[in-house]
Amino acid sequence: MGQDRLGQLKPSQLRVLIAVADGGSFSEAALQLQLSQSAVSYAIATLEEDLGVVLFSRGRYGAVSTPVGQQIVERARHVLHLIADIYQQANLAKGFEGGQLRIAAFRSAATHILPEVIAQYCQRYPAIAITIAEYDDRPDVEADLRKGKADVGITYLPHAPDLEASELTRDEFVVLFPPDAKLPKPLTWEALTSYPLIMAPDGDSCDAMVIHHGRQYNVELKPTYQIRSDATIVNMVAKGLGAAISPRLAAEPIPAGVQVYSLPDPFYRIICVATLAEALLPPPVFAFMEMLKDAAIQEYLAVNT
Repeated sequence: MGQDRLGQLKPSQLRVLIAVADGGSFSEAALQLQLSQSAVSYAIATLEEDLGVVLFSRGRYGAVSTPVGQQIVERARHVLHLIADIYQQANLAKGFEGGQLRIAAFRSAATHILPEVIAQYCQRYPAIAITIAEYDDRPDVEADLRKGKADVGITYLPHAPDLEASELTRDEFVVLFPPDAKLPKPLTWEALTSYPLIMAPDGDSCDAMVIHHGRQYNVELKPTYQIRSDATIVNMVAKGLGAAISPRLAAEPIPAGVQVYSLPDPFYRIICVATLAEALLPPPVFAFMEMLKDAAIQEYLAVNT
């Protein structure tokens, strides 16, 4: 690529490039980045035209990086890391000698994801005051962002179009059974629906996702009991009153003896950090989001290496 064309290379193209390489297909990259598949295809085609090389071999089974594509993907990761570092250094230069960070999060994320990152943040930026609003479900988190009551929210997909979000982790929906339950391995939908189901009241976002997931396999999940508290639901399972489907983080700590299974067709909620779209993030918020993302990357690497 000539010197006069360097300005055409955009960070957004590099993010698409990396997403296709990691996901193995244009459709998976589109899902991850919340773009249309045509937008992903256009970004890669434009990048290939600008660079003058083929980055991916396309086929019925997805997209595979070519040898030169692999080299460019690794350099793209390095470039995006340097760009993030530039912004981080600039924000550090602006000073963190005061101000506040307001976080809204659904309860299990506030319990299991935030504490370690907040401890690191407070050690690095002790002058920043932090407030955390905990909610049972994501609609209240997203409402706080819109009302200006929170700077950053921990929610899960799908999020509203007026928000921008970055994935932090994937939380598997697991099935909890009483200690004396006799179950086939692997679990079947028939075995699952033979137990009384303990679920949240109508309108719960996670249960709505699970019910929709079951319908894709012609399974109708109906509650025998409806309970708001995650802890109460888990303890009812432990006492033999029925089974429950729950995100793993919401179920923890799981009592000894309670049996934990994956769904017959595994399903996950994608937890993300979100802000209002096009929001101008003050330095304390930007720094916190970068620390959250870094922590998520480190956790991913620890699990997958």
